[in-house]
Amino acid sequence: MTAQLPQQPEYPVQFSVDYPDRDLSRVTTAFRIFTIIPIAIVLSTVSGGTWESSYGHGARTTIAVAGGVLFFGPLLMILFREKYPRWWFDWNLELQRFGNRVGIYLALMDDNYPSTDEHQSVHLEYVYPDVPRDLSRWMPIVKWLLAIPHYIVLFFLDIAAFVVVIVAWFAILFTGRYPRGMFDFVEGVIRWHNRVIGYALTLVTDKYPPFRLAP
Repeated sequence: MTAQLPQQPEYPVQFSVDYPDRDLSRVTTAFRIFTIIPIAIVLSTVSGGTWESSYGHGARTTIAVAGGVLFFGPLLMILFREKYPRWWFDWNLELQRFGNRVGIYLALMDDNYPSTDEHQSVHLEYVYPDVPRDLSRWMPIVKWLLAIPHYIVLFFLDIAAFVVVIVAWFAILFTGRYPRGMFDFVEGVIRWHNRVIGYALTLVTDKYPPFRLAP
């Protein structure tokens, strides 16, 4: 009898992208850097940010855009109330899903234009935490620090993914297909990012992210 290897436990943050087993649009692929601009602007308006301009005599104009991933609010609620408001959780999840749809479109993994609400080919799921049971009230203070090894690894993985996307761009232009091995690698890098964000930024789990690309 062949011994079965124990299955790896499922991480609380799950991410996947449907592989496009079809010819992708060569036209939108060729001009992806331009076609993404409108939806990138929409994403920036809900992701938060501040723009500042200056003009004569030292006067300045500052424009602040509300939104963005909620971090300090959940941190304080977990720390002092042992609670994660459900609508804050839903906001973070849906915003991250939207950002991922834009990201995989830029990475050429889908030629359907990113939707602001439909999930399309991108699947991102969080487990809603029961804070007293699932989360330590003190962990949010140090998670960003504990995640430093992941930041370092992701820096090099992002460089590799950037090169892979450029190669995939040529492959799609000539063959219409995204090579499956390249697709899986880029998907794995994005999956890694989502796990680290879920751990250190949206604070939905205390389980340390695994150092792997696979689910």
